[in-house]
Amino acid sequence: MSTTSALHRGSPDGAPRHLGWILTLLALAQLLYGLDLNIVFVALPEIGQDLGFPGQTQQLVVSAYVVFAGGFLLFGGRAADLLGRRRMFVLALSLYAVSSLAGGLAPSPEVIVVARAVQGIAGALLLPSTLSLINTLFEEGPKRNRALAVWGGAGASGLTIGALLGGVLTENFGWPSVFYVNVPFGGLVALCALFVIPRDPARTTRRKFDFPGSLSVTGGATLLVFALVEGPERGWGDGLVVGAFVAAVLLLALFAVVESRSSDPLMPFRLFNNRNLTVGMLVTFLYMATFGVLPYFLTVLMQSVHGYSALQTGLGFLIPSVAIATGTQLGERFASRIGTRTTLIIGFVVGVVGTVALAFGFDADASYGLLVPGLIVSGIGQGIVWTAMWIAAATGTAPQEQGVANGIASTALNIGNAIGLAVFTVIAEIGTDGKAGHALTAAKADGEFLVVLLTAAGMVVGLLVTFLLKRQTAPAVTAAPGSEEEALAAR
Repeated sequence: MSTTSALHRGSPDGAPRHLGWILTLLALAQLLYGLDLNIVFVALPEIGQDLGFPGQTQQLVVSAYVVFAGGFLLFGGRAADLLGRRRMFVLALSLYAVSSLAGGLAPSPEVIVVARAVQGIAGALLLPSTLSLINTLFEEGPKRNRALAVWGGAGASGLTIGALLGGVLTENFGWPSVFYVNVPFGGLVALCALFVIPRDPARTTRRKFDFPGSLSVTGGATLLVFALVEGPERGWGDGLVVGAFVAAVLLLALFAVVESRSSDPLMPFRLFNNRNLTVGMLVTFLYMATFGVLPYFLTVLMQSVHGYSALQTGLGFLIPSVAIATGTQLGERFASRIGTRTTLIIGFVVGVVGTVALAFGFDADASYGLLVPGLIVSGIGQGIVWTAMWIAAATGTAPQEQGVANGIASTALNIGNAIGLAVFTVIAEIGTDGKAGHALTAAKADGEFLVVLLTAAGMVVGLLVTFLLKRQTAPAVTAAPGSEEEALAAR
């Protein structure tokens, strides 16, 4: 409450009066996005049993969301820039509500997979519009940093709260409740946005949507994420996986050709001249390939190795949720006082130390208490990096291109998660073939112990990438809301 009040009092001239309420809605929307990434994990066994899902295909409920969320992010960013940020924000939340209702009512595996795919598209429209609203309504510097900390705290915590809420709902109300919870949630936030978030400004210049670029990059990114997600399940030599990889490469190459010849490209390559965006994109990729895969392996450890129920697994995520939320607020304070670069360095160092400590709790005979120190320290590091990396990615980009810039960083986030899971799930399964009983659970725990140590090594790579950021950058000129064209003219 104090953060949003401070933002309200500190609103710059010409900015909306109710920035605190706007930020509340944007944070709630980001919480919804984070929740939906993980909320179905602990419900998968019940979904499979009730709908007749074979065990090896239950992962489609998760991967359908990840594939389409990752594939449509650049499209979502362009749509936010050209069609209006508030308009896309409301549309995305409405899609969430409708597809969630369909998922809860699903009578068959096919329906629930399609519903999750539509949820993924909604997420791809929501994330860039939410970020670009923050980056245009809040002045660059301490005000935007505070806003990103609130927004980031909601999103990062949502990744772990999703497992907690999924466990509580599944245990008490059955698996459909993990879908139904989004219906009133998404619908209410969308309705409030119509009254609280300022109308999209009228466009005074015509810009093309770049449909050839949109179609090629959306198709290429979707197929790439599909191949990365399905490779561990189907096998890397599977015809469908190989075909998806080949088609993804061809479409992404076509996208590069289209963009180089377009007068108004979907993704102007000159954006990568902004070192903040480039480094921010690399950090978001490494963040989700390391920190971002830990909730999945924690879920497997608690359910498959230790035999926790859905509710017990959910409760096990309480501690990391609080730690991550604390870290996001520390990230804002550090970034405003000592700079984004130093904040990212601190976050990665804390994350590496905590994740190495966490690895020693991945033992078939270890208690939950052995995980706690690592969960706390790693979670704080995770939260610090989460806030600082979005500050970095948003710095120095013109207001009228915030949507596509955020789409670039968000695409890196999702592809990082897909690659991280694809690689680490294969590593985690090494040594489990032909084993059963306690020998199997011990082998799973040993595989995950190695994986967690490797994620810590990946965080070290993120730390090294962070040094590419400049020590300090001059504050960029930020346009008042509704004056994007004047800002462009000034540049």
